[in-house]
Amino acid sequence: MEARNLRVSDAEREHVGELLQKAVGQGMLSLGEFTERMDTALAAKTRGELNSVLADLPGITLISDYDPPAYPNAGQPMYQGQPYPAPTYQPQPPPVHPSPPYRALVGAPVVGTYGAANAAVIRGRMATVTRNGAWIVPPAVVVDTRMSSVTIDFTRAVMQTQVVNISIDDYASSISLIVPEEATVDMNGVEAVGGSASNKVRSGPQMGPLHLVVHGKVRFGSVTAKHPFGTTIRKMFGS
Repeated sequence: MEARNLRVSDAEREHVGELLQKAVGQGMLSLGEFTERMDTALAAKTRGELNSVLADLPGITLISDYDPPAYPNAGQPMYQGQPYPAPTYQPQPPPVHPSPPYRALVGAPVVGTYGAANAAVIRGRMATVTRNGAWIVPPAVVVDTRMSSVTIDFTRAVMQTQVVNISIDDYASSISLIVPEEATVDMNGVEAVGGSASNKVRSGPQMGPLHLVVHGKVRFGSVTAKHPFGTTIRKMFGS
């Protein structure tokens, strides 16, 4: 089977998304082109479909275009009276990458920098994701989204701890964090690349029953912390 017909994984799609993001940063793609190509990349099933979004970008070697060198087998012509040298393998140490705040694995506990185990993982790919009502909130929440609309409502949620750490890894999504009137939110740890991070609630020290600590990266999307609709009007009328 040709390499271009092989199936691709989520990790490969996300890697291509990072390459497209770098291309935007270098001025090779507009935001409109980035969005269109991200749509194609997230829907790609084979390497050929995934490679199509990178084909015209310089400096990228596509897997399906790579042909490994051929080495003659036994019985083929010799080189200067000696067998053709066989390829040698030199084991290399694995690359060292900084660990993300949380590593989410299906069916495995999540342990991160804040010592939070069994974090709630909210994942979306071109989807609408909502958490509301009396849902149980662990000490940590991981938001892993791509081009999605996400609403996380804490107003009637059941808290296990006063402080909840939220780790965000997002491309081109809209994320809303809805908190009770007495809650506080710290969004100083959010890095926005071509997007926005907006805190419309109190950001001071933890005082009430809930304090959110939000960190991570938002690329070409938005994350907003706010009160439920109508809170400001109720304050005006003293109710």
